[in-house]
Amino acid sequence: MRRAAILALCLCCAAAAASADVPLDTIGRSESLPTPPRPHWVWASDIMLRRSSLLDLDSGAFLGMVSTGLFSQASVFPRSRPEFYLPETYYSRGTRGERSDVVTIYDARTLAPVEEIAIPPKRAINVLPSANFALTDDERFLAIFNMTPGTSLSIVDLQQRRFVGEIATPGCSLVFAAGERRLLSLCGNGSVLTVTLDGEGRETSKQRSEPFFDPERDPVTEKAVRYGDTWLFVSFAGVVHPVVVGGEAPVFGETWKLVEAAEGAEAWRIGGIQNFAVHQGLGRLYSIMHQGEPDTPKEPGTELWVYDLATRERIQRIELRSPGFSLMSENIEFGRDWIWPFDGLFDWMLDNVIPNPGLYQVQVTQDDAPLLVTGSQIGGSIAVYDARSLEFLRRIPSGNLTTQALQAPWGASGATP
Repeated sequence: MRRAAILALCLCCAAAAASADVPLDTIGRSESLPTPPRPHWVWASDIMLRRSSLLDLDSGAFLGMVSTGLFSQASVFPRSRPEFYLPETYYSRGTRGERSDVVTIYDARTLAPVEEIAIPPKRAINVLPSANFALTDDERFLAIFNMTPGTSLSIVDLQQRRFVGEIATPGCSLVFAAGERRLLSLCGNGSVLTVTLDGEGRETSKQRSEPFFDPERDPVTEKAVRYGDTWLFVSFAGVVHPVVVGGEAPVFGETWKLVEAAEGAEAWRIGGIQNFAVHQGLGRLYSIMHQGEPDTPKEPGTELWVYDLATRERIQRIELRSPGFSLMSENIEFGRDWIWPFDGLFDWMLDNVIPNPGLYQVQVTQDDAPLLVTGSQIGGSIAVYDARSLEFLRRIPSGNLTTQALQAPWGASGATP
């Protein structure tokens, strides 16, 4: 009898749903994003789902996504063209078979792939969120770091839409933009290799510098951030090594410390896999910090320290809040939108009961009212703060299972038209 009643109820619900005046979706419809891109739009990539999601930090809306191939990493966004680039790797049978590497060109308005440029199937595949590829400052050439384990750079001409050639970088890895036609790689002895290109993207010179850090006593992390014409490389012990680029050869500036002696005694160290972010207009450096042993620069962080790059002094310090958790691409948020005594229960539990797993990524938007975002490899949700006051604002689901890299490519320092 009970089963019959349940079945009758289900049939009634189905009939009601069928008779409801619900508009049908149009199959094959293509939407475009508003233009110009908003400064508070942020990309969050997911190494598990092999995709990158575009989020609106103001509304919390999911705007779209792109597929990124095996081991998704960060994308490359030019200022001068309404498109972006993503080096991708595919295997003919998913995880095995014939390998093909391409640079895919995406339309920044529709997020649709518009062209592919084949490159040698040897690009480095790792979990680093940056420095696996770099766009020259004139936005003409894209360099992709290869490791087989021999190291080299594949050069792609984005104007001609073609692969130019390969440049060997023995003993040096990764790649950073260093001028209109110059690229920089870190070398194993603590030096850098500067590669200069001609108008066709061919190598005209390679120059290795003197070592600027000691790779045995205190190596730098490869997760540098750029402030104007200066790359800020930070060592495991929290020593900042400024490297000024733009000229024929890099200039190594005076070093300074993120961690003072008393804080070092408390074992405060840099942490995460996307440790730093810089706001160009404010001249502020944001650093994820944690307490741990000397060789733990990739451990998740619990605090955020902020530095004035003009004075090189720390001006803010806060304890980071959990960005939340997700399961099967959905935020775990029991208690939200229930009857009023339970509304917001999960947010309260995240901040007061559930242990914070630590933060792995930090990024900041580049507008005059900047927002700061943090993420974790534990889940796909991201936390949003006011980048000036560091007031916590909200948590936003990305639809991802995990967070690999955060990017805020559009803003006052360079908006795509």
